[in-house]
Amino acid sequence: MTRPHTNALIRPHRRPLPAAAALLLASFVLVAGGGGVARADDEPGGASAPPGGTTTSPPPEVDANSPGLKLADGATLAPAKVLDIKSVVEDLSGDERRTDTNEDVTFALQAEVLFPKDSAKLNPNAKSRIQAIADEINTQKAGTVRVFGFTDDLGSYAHGLKLSKQRAEAVHDALQAALGPDGGDLTFQVRGYSEDYPIADNGTEEGRKKNRRVEVSFPKSE
Repeated sequence: MTRPHTNALIRPHRRPLPAAAALLLASFVLVAGGGGVARADDEPGGASAPPGGTTTSPPPEVDANSPGLKLADGATLAPAKVLDIKSVVEDLSGDERRTDTNEDVTFALQAEVLFPKDSAKLNPNAKSRIQAIADEINTQKAGTVRVFGFTDDLGSYAHGLKLSKQRAEAVHDALQAALGPDGGDLTFQVRGYSEDYPIADNGTEEGRKKNRRVEVSFPKSE
């Protein structure tokens, strides 16, 4: 089972609103938009539609003259506009997460499901997960694939840099093999980032576990 989350970024005004008016407007958009959350995109890679495709509703109508908005003198509303849609699907264990944006697909696999502790040797269970990613790369007809490794902040930065690069290379090798003959035609970008770019709090083991990961991303087909 997976649990999908879809977020829409909506900018309905041109000038800053008073705090009370902004809160009221955000509440209106949330109700009228059927559950979308008005917030800034907080993850690299942009935003997306869920896997398998869904229909995005048009932006909700906002009455620019509504007294409930309590606009400041001279302030005006621009038409509501959906700038981006993001879908994040994570398995119940949290071991794997897929993020779709309008332009890219990103798979994030926790290191524990791919490697033994402090190792860059793939375990037997990694093969099926990497094959699933290879199948999606073929489906999207991607020409460029990025494979990035990350660690938590335990140990030295230099050790994390070496380990994250080795793990990214190991996933790259397995991915290229899973792609078969077509794998030789792709351009791969393989990098290790050590503890840089954490996605969770390194102050807890749960957060560090999320940060120990390998991400595979590639463009979506048009």
